[in-house]
Amino acid sequence: MSAAHRCDRAVAWTALQGHYQAHGKALDLREAFARDAGRFEAFAVEAPHVFADLSKNRWDLATKKLLLDLARECGLEARRDAMLAGEPINTTEGRAVLHTALRAPAGQAPFSAEVHEVLNRMLAYVETVRDTAASGIRHVVNIGIGGSDLGPQMVVPALDAFVHPAITMHFVSNVDGHDIAPVLRGLKPAETLFIVASKTFTTQETMANAQVARDWFVANGGTDVGRHFVATTTNIEAAARFGITTTFGFWDWVGGRYSLWSAIGLPIAIAIGSEHFRALLAGAHAMDRHFATAPLEANLPALLGLLDVWYRNFHGFGSRSVAPYHQGLKRLPAYLQQLEMESNGKQVDLDGEPLPYGTSPVVWGEPGTNGQHAYFQMLHQGTDVIPVEFIAVKTPTHPHADLQRKLLANCLAQSQALMQGKATDAALGEKAPTASASLDPQTVARHRTFPGNRPSTTLLLERLTPESLGALIALYEHRVFTSGVVWGINSFDQWGVELGKALCNDLLPRLASGDTAGLDASTAGLLKRLTSA
Repeated sequence: MSAAHRCDRAVAWTALQGHYQAHGKALDLREAFARDAGRFEAFAVEAPHVFADLSKNRWDLATKKLLLDLARECGLEARRDAMLAGEPINTTEGRAVLHTALRAPAGQAPFSAEVHEVLNRMLAYVETVRDTAASGIRHVVNIGIGGSDLGPQMVVPALDAFVHPAITMHFVSNVDGHDIAPVLRGLKPAETLFIVASKTFTTQETMANAQVARDWFVANGGTDVGRHFVATTTNIEAAARFGITTTFGFWDWVGGRYSLWSAIGLPIAIAIGSEHFRALLAGAHAMDRHFATAPLEANLPALLGLLDVWYRNFHGFGSRSVAPYHQGLKRLPAYLQQLEMESNGKQVDLDGEPLPYGTSPVVWGEPGTNGQHAYFQMLHQGTDVIPVEFIAVKTPTHPHADLQRKLLANCLAQSQALMQGKATDAALGEKAPTASASLDPQTVARHRTFPGNRPSTTLLLERLTPESLGALIALYEHRVFTSGVVWGINSFDQWGVELGKALCNDLLPRLASGDTAGLDASTAGLLKRLTSA
């Protein structure tokens, strides 16, 4: 597709620049709420399994309208429909982008027969593993990296309440032996199933760890590699040479960071079972239908993606913090780092032309309330404005109601504090027991001043279930797609991963030989230090 509809060439872009200078730059959230008693309702959006409060963001109805104009002018709806129809919108690789087909009911998406054949076969296998009395399996080790690791490693703890009580899940990704060694230390071959997750069965880190696992298995008395190793891969021949006889494949239109819905979700399915895995898919499909059919004015993924453009390109905010107030979502920020930064961390448009504006923000975070005692100081009083995304779950799966009330109160308090801040006069009128007695009150008050007017979004889930988690993940996928379309980039390739891999293959034998010929001085110097006796 051409980049003819790139955002900076749109009429709405120019209008947004004028609007930002006249109104958006100086918008104060405290004044906006004081002027409009209905602001919360005006910026509330309901989507499947997710309620969003967008009212604490630095925008008004005029901003929203101009952003929607921009989305239409950039062809968001047409490009969305092209993706869902299976057109090859991943232009640099000539591929379709059809992770949505992986969670669609039978007959409702492209490649449906192939998708459901693999799904049904995989879920039948899952139930044989989950029958621990017959299988003997007590531990499952998923060996993958990137999307083959981050998705399952995020979902399994999130759905802990639904996990098989007799099976412990482990995840190994880093080629650093300190990752796999402590996992293997506590295992027995007869009780362990290894999943080797690599589309090509050539991923360096994954195959190195898989070889370590097989060597450990054999050395410790394991006698049936074919029974205790399974692969999620398209390279059946290579898996067979490894000794694996059970494989589940997927397709080149499944990108790694969008693959947890495919056979890469095997460890998820083993953990939560077939019924709950299908519910995870159903929740994502419900969000797919929302994105496909809801008018843009009420389309939550589209609105979040447009807010990202507003903040990145007009306010100049280069970072966004994700703060899930649910311990089960502790790996969500890491998962979203790959989803967004690998997708939209691009510097050229679809035609290969350099971009004159920023694309992906830095995405980072920690669960609340831990983050409050780590980096929230900078969010409240630092020199950079960083939009924050709070994710709260109304009903817990644990019985500790008092803890849940404290957690939710903290979540609400942090978004309120970011917006309201604290004036110096207010700080001056308060007692600060830990303040130094040698400082004058005015100085202490300035240290205890919070600027406020710091934007945040709050996403609310009724419960964290397979359905609601599926919807939440799909929401983020379509949000990233939206901002990518507006920026005129290809969100579905990742060439930035390749260069380091190629250079690694050159350096690996040098670490054995010590050869530094042709290297830059820094790399040569470091290699000498690493190879010296």
